[in-house]
Amino acid sequence: MVRRSVLFTPGDRPEMLRKAPGSGADVIVFDLEDAVAPGRKDEARETVREVLTAPDFDPDCEVCVRLNADPDAIAADLESVFDGGTDELRLDSVMLPKVAGPEDVDRLAGDLAAYDADLPVLALLESAAGILAAPEVAAASATDAVVFGAEDLAADVGATRTDRGTEVLYARERVVLAAAAHDCEAVDTVYTDFEDRDGLVEEASFAVQLGYDGKLAIHPAQVEPINEAFTPSAEDREWASRVLAAKREADAADRGVFEVDGEMIDAPLIARAERIRRRAEAAGVWTNAQYNE
Repeated sequence: MVRRSVLFTPGDRPEMLRKAPGSGADVIVFDLEDAVAPGRKDEARETVREVLTAPDFDPDCEVCVRLNADPDAIAADLESVFDGGTDELRLDSVMLPKVAGPEDVDRLAGDLAAYDADLPVLALLESAAGILAAPEVAAASATDAVVFGAEDLAADVGATRTDRGTEVLYARERVVLAAAAHDCEAVDTVYTDFEDRDGLVEEASFAVQLGYDGKLAIHPAQVEPINEAFTPSAEDREWASRVLAAKREADAADRGVFEVDGEMIDAPLIARAERIRRRAEAAGVWTNAQYNE
């Protein structure tokens, strides 16, 4: 499953919910939390349920719902979305905000099971407690991805957000390390200035360097540059193809060391080539025939 771009859409805006699949995002998130005013929560729940069960709603992307954080509100979210049954429900995952520890994910998984909804959880880590518990959250059986939330984290610890982002860099790195250690995906934080394409491209490129699999988006205009940043370039794909081809030849000749483009290739570079291939395959820009696999 590819999650390069994860686009939030307000749950109380039916016209935007229906248009969201046309954005090109890999994941569309129907938001019942931050994007919905407190007085419109019930309306948003009903709207999300209506769209998710509409016969003509069958998008070619992952569909997710972000629940609220408060236990009572979560119960109301689940009852509204799932109580009418899941047979006609076009839903692939749920996002849980303000995750403080693995017990939050486990509790949600149990609540979903009560509705016969065995769905993966995208755990949003946006507090000091959540960041410190990132490895345990990533290890939870229901966790399919950990998501970094820099804005709420900065507010929680009293940090001042800056363009350089050094105030949240440790947390940003901790989340991606936790994901890698427990074989789940890592999704990077939002870039709040949706009119600043250049800044978004720089941010997304840095997230790729850190090892993230994708990035949150708050506006459809952010989807294309995010997808582009998280899709391996043609140059990277060609390099990976040469490395993997040379590895096959070395394996056949029982050689442990080999060279590509004048560079000695070792295990970390082989792992990088394999990661590029996986990302390119998920993005649909790698075929075995094209790269002589």
